[in-house]
Amino acid sequence: MFPSLTALDRLLDDLAVGEARRRQLGMVRGELRRALDRGALPVPARGSVRRLLEEDALRPYLRLAEAGALRARLVGGERPPTSAATNEIRRAVVDVLRDALGLPPLLLGGRALSPQPTPTFGDLATLRRQLDQDLAGYMPPGQIRLTAVLGLLLDAAPRSGEQAALRLGDLTAGTKAVYVERRPQRGGGDLPGEGAYFALSPLTRAALDRWLPVRAELAQRAHGTSRLWVSLWYNHDGHAGKKDGATLHRPPGMPLEENGLVASYRRGRIQYGLSHLLPPKIEQLRRAVVSEAPPVPVERERA
Repeated sequence: MFPSLTALDRLLDDLAVGEARRRQLGMVRGELRRALDRGALPVPARGSVRRLLEEDALRPYLRLAEAGALRARLVGGERPPTSAATNEIRRAVVDVLRDALGLPPLLLGGRALSPQPTPTFGDLATLRRQLDQDLAGYMPPGQIRLTAVLGLLLDAAPRSGEQAALRLGDLTAGTKAVYVERRPQRGGGDLPGEGAYFALSPLTRAALDRWLPVRAELAQRAHGTSRLWVSLWYNHDGHAGKKDGATLHRPPGMPLEENGLVASYRRGRIQYGLSHLLPPKIEQLRRAVVSEAPPVPVERERA
């Protein structure tokens, strides 16, 4: 066996994921093995899992996998191209593996699914019902966090940067409302520093009731933070080191930055079976909320 695959197996063993994602990880692992067996990847990818998950190796791997050349079994005596849905799942799994190594998401063109139309009012109502049903059962920490993020987005429509900046103190007593300070981008309409309170729905309050104890335990491991959203697993600071190009690894419980929030949305919509309800980009969902069900600020006294 190639040393990079042995290291990849150890990485897979350490990942805390659901059964469905575990099967998807197994699919990608098998395809990578077949790509290595046929000598289709750069030689350094044989000896290092990091080199195996770098762009130089993943670009030819994805091209072969999407063409069907790495299928384990024949279909009608052939190896046809894989579906658009499978291609999207494969790329999401690759990003999960890269994230576990402290690497940024892989931004390659190719056969991604066409962007979904902007959700309608009915779509947003359906999303609320689905999230409410999910809250009635078991949810892993990542799904709990995503559900709370989505609830706040549906109730207050914060931009991803505004969402990532939220702190515990922005929640009122009993999590009845949240204060959102506007951080508009160019042409965003709002003035920087302006903010408002927004009432939280029963859905969001229930999701926060699930998230806050998980968050407290994670933050305690990382010596505390007042930020509402924290990381679940080891990650990196996103900046290369000065000497060897390595990134600084951060423990679970560290503040989740905007890029991490966006990445967790992108992965979560697939991992937790919400891709039919959530558009590919979190900003698409925010704009749909603003257009179809605009949140109404409440007075501070009422909040």
